[in-house]
Amino acid sequence: MDDIFRESLYNRLRDWVLQAGEMIRSKIDDPLAIDTKSTPKDLVTQMDREVEIFFATKIKQFYPEHAMLGEEGYGDYLTETNGTIWIIDPIDGTMNFVNQKKHFAISVGIYENGIGEIGMVYDVMNNQLYSGLLGGGAYRNDQRLQQLNPQKTLDTSIISLNHHWLMPNRIVDEKYLHKLIRDVRGSRSYGSAALEFMHVAEGSSDAYVSMQLAPWDFAAGKIILNEVGGVISDTDGQPVNVLENSSILICNPSIQERLLNDYLLPAKK
Repeated sequence: MDDIFRESLYNRLRDWVLQAGEMIRSKIDDPLAIDTKSTPKDLVTQMDREVEIFFATKIKQFYPEHAMLGEEGYGDYLTETNGTIWIIDPIDGTMNFVNQKKHFAISVGIYENGIGEIGMVYDVMNNQLYSGLLGGGAYRNDQRLQQLNPQKTLDTSIISLNHHWLMPNRIVDEKYLHKLIRDVRGSRSYGSAALEFMHVAEGSSDAYVSMQLAPWDFAAGKIILNEVGGVISDTDGQPVNVLENSSILICNPSIQERLLNDYLLPAKK
């Protein structure tokens, strides 16, 4: 992707994300039609669908040769990363959206031949747009995010954890989770993977662990995180595929080895 086209695409995506955010805010207090998907905790609303349709329509109008992968199923069925792919979560943190009307985000990542080119995560209710452009840095609104502190230590770190660690179908020795929580400065759980990524990218958190995320949960965040020197892998320390569900560890690189070797890898043995 050449620089001129990347910049044009970035600006257009920014406009669309802000428009979608305004759509959500304008209807935030309207009655919601709420359905469930895989479980009673896996929620979807008409707003999730409306926002995804908004992006799907725009993409097909302006970039008909591009593919789209979306959480609500309005995109394409993809098995390989050839070409340009938009990976979209119209509302990441739907439970927060339904119950709290905050702490949710629009998440869009654009990849070309498997390489992350543009990522945007929009904290809708706080009107904070996080963005990353391959080789161009990462931003919160117009403020450039700094590179992560290379001297960070685990005992001064704040770690965010997804509750899926505790689900009964996860074969994990919980004593390592308990040890991790004791060894770090603090632990958090916010209910939106996209925003958890942004907390690490801006340095307000130092790591995020989830036992399972879908591509639309992490595609945009991966691009932004890379621009500030953060690292991402699965919880075995292996690279993640942006077309597949995966466990996720993102963190400041200075604490990655210890998180893997002292807590995550032993927890699975």
